[in-house]
Amino acid sequence: MIIARSPLRITLGGGGTDLASYYEDHEGFLIAAAIDKYVYVTVMRPFTEGIYLKYSQLEQVERVAEVHHPIIREALDLMDFRTPQVEITTLADIPAGTGLGSSGSFTTALLKALYTHRKRHIHQEELAALACHIEIDRLGEPIGKQDQYIAAVGGLTCFTFHKDGKVTAVPLKISMNTMFDLEDNLLLFFTGFSRSASGILKDQKAKSQKNDPDMIANLHYVKDLGLRSKAALENGDTVLFGELMHEHWEHKKRRSGGMSNPQIDDWYQFAMNNGAIGGKLVGAGGGGFLMFMAKDRSQLRRAMAGAGLEEVRFRFDFEGAKVMMSS
Repeated sequence: MIIARSPLRITLGGGGTDLASYYEDHEGFLIAAAIDKYVYVTVMRPFTEGIYLKYSQLEQVERVAEVHHPIIREALDLMDFRTPQVEITTLADIPAGTGLGSSGSFTTALLKALYTHRKRHIHQEELAALACHIEIDRLGEPIGKQDQYIAAVGGLTCFTFHKDGKVTAVPLKISMNTMFDLEDNLLLFFTGFSRSASGILKDQKAKSQKNDPDMIANLHYVKDLGLRSKAALENGDTVLFGELMHEHWEHKKRRSGGMSNPQIDDWYQFAMNNGAIGGKLVGAGGGGFLMFMAKDRSQLRRAMAGAGLEEVRFRFDFEGAKVMMSS
């Protein structure tokens, strides 16, 4: 049995500039951080031929083309499972649709496990590129590349998305004190809303491809905010980083009408009145997790608990996609 895991992620600045509709013309930049919440995939060889899948549904089929789960089907096809005899199970610490990049984490963990099952090694950035190929090229999802790359490499990482499609990953150069400050004062609260990001991302993609001036200007501004966030964090100024998060959220909401809703806006303002410096919805928007940089984390925790929002505490992950067991 092989057990692989990939971390989920939070975006610290520049989110949205990792879509091809933007970076192919303008080059993208963002900062992402892997967190210690994971998607797990197990792969084993059952006693009988066939494909056995256990996720939110159960599947038992004979051929790869019959697999209903699109990512698993494409991964098995890509790896040429011609006479399949494989059982795949997946679990996650946090459900899908909550803005933490679970699809990219699942794809990287699946590929890592399948490569190990085949006794083949795959480099982290090759793993990320292959996961992007499956989700973006083969399945046509209107998504960016950050989820697959941060899940593969882990850490707090700056990504540049070049016009030719290549991706450069460089660790964020922060002190240990700044890292601990972020771990202590970046707080995640679940809104209770799960959503699909595809509608919001399709809208962004269509407007970017048409060179909609408002969308392009918005993404230019967000990219600049990502670069300013990088400078603030590398200078150890987490208060300025929190203020930039607030500025980012105000611009992010203008990107799409589905980015927020009155309830989320009320919670956000309540947090700002009770110990938050700044915050945003993590992911494409519309639901999932609210993330805040706190100046008074005890006050913020009490306030949000009183408002009925559950906090998910986390630390950063520096391992990325990895095999936990192979036997």
